[in-house]
Amino acid sequence: QVQLVESGGGLVQAGGSLRLSCAASRRTFSTFSSSTMGWFRQAPGKEREFVAAISSSGATYYADSVKGRFTISRDNAKNTVYLQMNSLKPEDTAVYYCAAAGVRYRGTAWSAAQAANYDYWGQGTQVTVSS
Repeated sequence: QVQLVESGGGLVQAGGSLRLSCAASRRTFSTFSSSTMGWFRQAPGKEREFVAAISSSGATYYADSVKGRFTISRDNAKNTVYLQMNSLKPEDTAVYYCAAAGVRYRGTAWSAAQAANYDYWGQGTQVTVSS
């Protein structure tokens, strides 16, 4: 069972920044470097939505709502993916989840944005942006 552990969430004022990290266990996820990784979020009463993804080759995909404000990156040596969030808005408040894509992922932006294409999920980290 692949283990993904998010960290870095918290309370921040609007306009502030946070960096989320998602560490993948080397023991359970030896293919991290060849996997597409994604971030999703879920606000209270809303469906889980795509935020960003990064492929094994470094191609990045973003939801329109975060483009220009969030940056996804990865460090394969550390088995870790990051989400740098700048210019945060109250509407960014949600639980943020890290996920690892599986065999259904087809290497396209549309495919990267579909939660159904991700096989493994972390437990989530809360991000709260106050106005």
